[in-house]
Amino acid sequence: MQKSGLYTQKFLKRMQKKLVVMFLVILGCLIGLMVRLMYIEETSGEKYEKIVLAQQLYDSKTIPFRRGDIVDAKGIVLATSVDVYNVVLDCSILLESKEDIDPTVAAMVECFPQIKEKKVREIITEQAEKSEKKEKVSQYIVLAKQCPYEQVLAYRKMQEETEKEAAAKKKKRKEEAGKGEDGEEKSTGKEGYINEKAVWFEKEFLRKYPYNSRAASLIGFVSSGNVGTTGLENYYDSTLNGIDGREYGYLNDDNNFAKTTKKARNGYTVATTIHEHIQAVLEEKIAKYNEEHTNNFVQGDGCLHMAALAMNPQNGEVYGMANYPTFDLNNPRDASLYFTDEEKAQKDEHELLNKLWENFCVTYDFEPGSTFKPVTIACGLETGIITGEESYVCDGLETISGSKIHCSNRSGHGTETVKQSLMDSCNDALMQMSYSIGKDHFISYQELFNFGKKTGIDLPGEAVGQLNKSQKVLDIATNSFGQNFTCTMIQLASAFSSLINGGKYYQPHVVKQILDEEGNVIESVEPVVLKETVSEETSEKIKSYLYATVSEGTGDGAKVDGYSMGGKTGTAQKLPRAAKKYLVSFIGYVPQEDPELVLYVVIDDPNEEEQAHSSYAQDVAKEILTEILPYLNIYPDEELTQTPKEGDESGGDTPEGDQGAGEGASGEGEPEGEGASGGSGPEGDGGSPGSVPEDGYGDIFEE
Repeated sequence: MQKSGLYTQKFLKRMQKKLVVMFLVILGCLIGLMVRLMYIEETSGEKYEKIVLAQQLYDSKTIPFRRGDIVDAKGIVLATSVDVYNVVLDCSILLESKEDIDPTVAAMVECFPQIKEKKVREIITEQAEKSEKKEKVSQYIVLAKQCPYEQVLAYRKMQEETEKEAAAKKKKRKEEAGKGEDGEEKSTGKEGYINEKAVWFEKEFLRKYPYNSRAASLIGFVSSGNVGTTGLENYYDSTLNGIDGREYGYLNDDNNFAKTTKKARNGYTVATTIHEHIQAVLEEKIAKYNEEHTNNFVQGDGCLHMAALAMNPQNGEVYGMANYPTFDLNNPRDASLYFTDEEKAQKDEHELLNKLWENFCVTYDFEPGSTFKPVTIACGLETGIITGEESYVCDGLETISGSKIHCSNRSGHGTETVKQSLMDSCNDALMQMSYSIGKDHFISYQELFNFGKKTGIDLPGEAVGQLNKSQKVLDIATNSFGQNFTCTMIQLASAFSSLINGGKYYQPHVVKQILDEEGNVIESVEPVVLKETVSEETSEKIKSYLYATVSEGTGDGAKVDGYSMGGKTGTAQKLPRAAKKYLVSFIGYVPQEDPELVLYVVIDDPNEEEQAHSSYAQDVAKEILTEILPYLNIYPDEELTQTPKEGDESGGDTPEGDQGAGEGASGEGEPEGEGASGGSGPEGDGGSPGSVPEDGYGDIFEE
């Protein structure tokens, strides 16, 4: 017995130890499992939640993101997304309470003009027949799309009013009928009302442009599916777009409805360097010119194309970029305002629309004419080949490789200094300079000023233009006064800005900041100096020449009284030369010291009998400057003359004397035949290299 008791005692102690160890092991496992579950929840909870949801019976609904706004430099909204709603009918719910059909349909028809009663009745009848046949009834039928919130609000107010009326009628009926012994109403007749659950509204966003055509080609527009099609809408598409959210609804293990929601991430706001006021002025003056010159010489618009570009030469910010023709951003595919039925019948509609949406300032290349001359002179000064003290004899023409190339004044300007050659826009003097500069230096400086290359502006479709790198003396000579190569407005404006700001070539840009929903800055776009083009010394000399050009030279038609300013004119002959079509322009800056504004105006094929006058562009530039300079807090810094300068009536840039020829028509010995390959401008004739007249009439190459 003792042995047995001892054995039992030992056995019990051994078992106790085992049980304790087992307990501790199990406890450890449980703790480990809990820790593991907590870790999984923290790191992969969302992943496994979605897996669980996917294995259950559920409904899901997309929560659309709101595309970010596009605003101007002062926060004025240029593009935004507004709430719109799709009206959805749940027939299965509506048919459960047939007394609600009439008031519900009546309310929809009254509040949503897009919804027709006949069509709704047909849908309800069709679904009722399916119900009687025990067939599946459609739950979600979209009756109207993109309805404004005002219509939805009107429907909801009507719904509330009918519910109040139904409640009041029920109360009155209850009072009149009294109650039975069991406390229930004796008569319970049902009252129809607008069924709250049978009609619901699916929210989405519609892109709207508050100023319609304002900055149309610059801003661009959005196609279906939030796809940016042109302009900033295209270039910053991924920034403006957000990420859709999702609402998951499902039946859990207890057969109860549950849901989980993942919020949408709305798009970011793009804050531009554009000033809505400056943009409005540019567009107003362009529209005014076209209106005044419509049907002037021939039946048709005031010009083929017209554009104006305003920017800050000290940092590359674009203040405004306008062109003609333009379009309504809220209805971008309506070309009826700019194209006749005949034009639409002759050309593909897509081709016409692409032409309409084109941003002339960025995507269209053309021969610049004499607006390029400051670059030629800067090349000579910077290499030391020209000092500025030289003089040249202009006898009215140069003969190169058998070709007679006339100056704008066929009688000749006589002796011209470097400064006077720019003031008078003398082709002869510029060609003589090109002989000294030489082809290697000239071509290298064209490239240094970024001609033949993209500026990198944050807009789609930028053209590069075409450089003529021929080794022929004739080509270099004609290049010197802006012919036989092409460029874009943004290329020339950026190069010109570097000439007057001390030599810094800034990358042009139209966006300054990226903001989140709360207005916090996500990203800032800082000015980028891509290269140094000229020294400060050369820049100051060029500025002094440009100042004289506006004060007393060919650019005096653009002078704003009381303001110190400089600039250069241009008159370029287009291909085919026999058509005598011209592109006229003016580029200038204000003020003379530390320029704050560069303005470039181009008129392509003005509707005039005598097209070869840069005065048309000068007049527009003067009107623009007069209005936007005070806005930019740029004030007069010179004494007011209050008297018109001699020659202001014509505003022309053609020197006195024999004006039978301009600066660049083709004739015998014409380089590359009719000119180099055509540019990328519309119609194929606005951007073709070849001969360019400047500041005068007619052709330069003698036939």
